[in-house]
Amino acid sequence: MGRPQIRWLALASALALAACGGGSNSGSSTGTAPPPAGTPDSGCTGSCATAQSLLTVGDVQTVIAQAANEAQAQGKPAVIAVVDRVGNVLAVYRMTGAPLTVTITSQRGVVGGLENLAVPSELAAIAKAITGAYLSSEGNAFSSRTASQIVQQHFNPGDLGTPSGPLFGVQFSQLPCSDLSTRFTHGTGPGPHRSPLGLSADPGGFPLYKSGTPVGGIGVAADGVYGLDPEVMDRDRDVDEYIAMAGTYGFGAPLDRRADRITAGGITLRFSDVDYADLAANPASAPPYAALTGSLIAVPGYADATILAGTAFGQTASGYRPDTAFYPGLDAFVLDDGTGNNRYPPIAGTDGGNALTVTEVQTLMQQALAVANRARAQIRNPVGSQARVTVSIVDTNGVVLALARTRDAPVFGTDVSLQKARTAAFNSGAYAASDLANAASAAAGVFTPAAADYLAASIDPNAHTAKFTVLGTSHLGDYVTRLRAFLGLPNALGDGAVAFTDRAGGNLARPFYPDGIDGDPPGPFSYPLAQWSPFNVGQQLDLVYNRLAFHVAFYLQNAPAPLGPLTVSVGNVTLPALPDVAQNCTGIARLPNGIQIFPGSVPIYRGSTLVGGIGVSGDGVDQDDMVSFLGLYNAGLKLGGSIANAPPAMRADQLAPQGSHLRYVECPQAPFLDTNDANVCDGK
Repeated sequence: MGRPQIRWLALASALALAACGGGSNSGSSTGTAPPPAGTPDSGCTGSCATAQSLLTVGDVQTVIAQAANEAQAQGKPAVIAVVDRVGNVLAVYRMTGAPLTVTITSQRGVVGGLENLAVPSELAAIAKAITGAYLSSEGNAFSSRTASQIVQQHFNPGDLGTPSGPLFGVQFSQLPCSDLSTRFTHGTGPGPHRSPLGLSADPGGFPLYKSGTPVGGIGVAADGVYGLDPEVMDRDRDVDEYIAMAGTYGFGAPLDRRADRITAGGITLRFSDVDYADLAANPASAPPYAALTGSLIAVPGYADATILAGTAFGQTASGYRPDTAFYPGLDAFVLDDGTGNNRYPPIAGTDGGNALTVTEVQTLMQQALAVANRARAQIRNPVGSQARVTVSIVDTNGVVLALARTRDAPVFGTDVSLQKARTAAFNSGAYAASDLANAASAAAGVFTPAAADYLAASIDPNAHTAKFTVLGTSHLGDYVTRLRAFLGLPNALGDGAVAFTDRAGGNLARPFYPDGIDGDPPGPFSYPLAQWSPFNVGQQLDLVYNRLAFHVAFYLQNAPAPLGPLTVSVGNVTLPALPDVAQNCTGIARLPNGIQIFPGSVPIYRGSTLVGGIGVSGDGVDQDDMVSFLGLYNAGLKLGGSIANAPPAMRADQLAPQGSHLRYVECPQAPFLDTNDANVCDGK
């Protein structure tokens, strides 16, 4: 890196989903590479994974060698990361001369949040690899370019007057402070593992497949940019994407499962702007790994400087295995601690006399899984596949009462479904305003309680120092004030009078309200469009900002040369040696893995009393809404009405701020594979 000081954000590392689009491009395409390997249709529909479905050490070496060969041909030394399907970092390789950092940018000229901040290249590469692995399944192969398309203020990006992306806000999941995500010690362990930067939308992250089933992902950082693609209708030449695509040769996604063979809302998704025939070098002729001249690097908190074999998804060691006890006949899978113990079996609620019982929790999970198994997937091939989702149930304290999934659900939905369940229960409770006002800071005397202290930093690897300065403070209580004025309800978030789903809360978190109406003011949980970007979104980021800052500080104190280790200070305070960030992203006990702002959750009621939340994430946001809403409705019927959806008069869709009603849930038309029933959520 050189003497020039690097502007940095202490928090940056933890967060950001960035997509990329227009990074630097060099080298020329010679067309020397062979056509894609594999078959157009793998034939896999969720049952192909076996105990042998994993990346071996030799596979990881091949992926790295192929990517490094393309990087050399492009004249762009790279940092290359490979992960398995549950996020174990199997190797991080730095080519000689690869950039130490990449700069976050949305290319929109926005100032604030994570914009124009630098993050370590190895963290960016890991985030991209995890994104490719976590978003993909046997039914769909999504890349970090796909992520870019579905998280921006319009869908498609650049198409003005359209609503925001269907997974708007998903970048702030899989966070390094999540209580659900597991952490690296040494070797591999059960997942899902955390990502250092959340999910990434910067092109250069792809899934890796063997025999039709995803076994991991590759991520590349070479061009110095960590951003997004603001215009998906053109074809970019992104060097990170070239290098990563080369790495996938022999491990490429089946063509019929790629995002560009799948539609959402009638829009074809994007997978890559490059294919094997476009590469500057032939990956099939890449020199062996042993001939490379760079080095493996340790990434504190994520990987040792070695190459590991991955775990096989669906086997106990991976952290995901078939259920054997609680959900018979539903082909359910559960999270495992790696030794045969279900991490989240059904338990009773912890919140008093009205708490959910074990029977209610188990029945609700069974009914939700049953709805999912009948439902037609939205973003999955072959057409007519059943939905694959993860379901989380929580009480009003945010405690996980049960977590289970249908076969082959994408891994990202594990953390996201829990975020959704907790968000619905939180926003619907009488405690939300107080919790926001009293949120603990990451460290007393360093950061402001109940606020996000936006940071800039001067980092000098040669002097071994990183000095952070607080540029501004965003108080969480201000969002309560804005919401109350926006809704005209002086006690909103303080009296439990309104039942909020994530669809309703997400309406309030867009940079214009109603969603998609350009020129309108923002929702109260967002910033105006001129100030907004996927790296500066408002409440969702502010809730987790300070925890992410501490994670970055921890990393800088322990980063390998040539970047670190560094002495880190905030203002005039030199930080002592820090432990890794605690497993609570917000300082609020009810929201330890952050919040989510795209659809797929409902609060749970006993009469008019809030008792919890259910969140769903997987194969389409309307399906997610339906599984949560209809699963709860059906469970209520089976249980004689002891639990139910919110009374209609309490639901957020009764509110019409700015003359436009909020939405509660939106269920697909004719959604089932076994009947022609339509409008299945109406009147319930």
